[in-house]
Amino acid sequence: MTATEREASAVAITRNLISLASDPAVTYIAAYLSTPDEPSTRQFLDWASDQGIRILLPISREDGLLDWAPYVALDDIEGRDAFGMPTPTSELLGPIAINDVDLIIVPAASIDRTGMRMGWGRGYFDKTLGSMERCPPVYAVIFDGELVDSVPSEVHDQKVNGVVTPSGVTHF
Repeated sequence: MTATEREASAVAITRNLISLASDPAVTYIAAYLSTPDEPSTRQFLDWASDQGIRILLPISREDGLLDWAPYVALDDIEGRDAFGMPTPTSELLGPIAINDVDLIIVPAASIDRTGMRMGWGRGYFDKTLGSMERCPPVYAVIFDGELVDSVPSEVHDQKVNGVVTPSGVTHF
């Protein structure tokens, strides 16, 4: 994508994430800090924080689990997780911290039209979602071309409830 296309995509994804999170029942979310190659979540995180929505960000551990840390502000993103991904430097919470959120926003390499998510092969989000007693709605953020007819899946893979793309929000 060109820089102009990326910026337009970021604006559209932010608008669509805001639409999804504007439900009054959404007061606490788990999301992620996008990398430069992923659809941008950064403007959305700032908006959600400004709205008083509490946000948890994941921190990958070497044992395959996710710890969580509260999002404070982009200025607070200085740490790195086990794989070198940017993480907040705020208080480190354990894997069960996600159990109280109202909405989960996850990254994905692609999603098929049944909601099957393909990540990058480490299984962090599949383990997290599969272990939750009460899993709230889960939405993946992808570019339009990453919504495909089918993706390979294994028994442990978890489906999502929908996707957020530059074109809109699709519910499965």
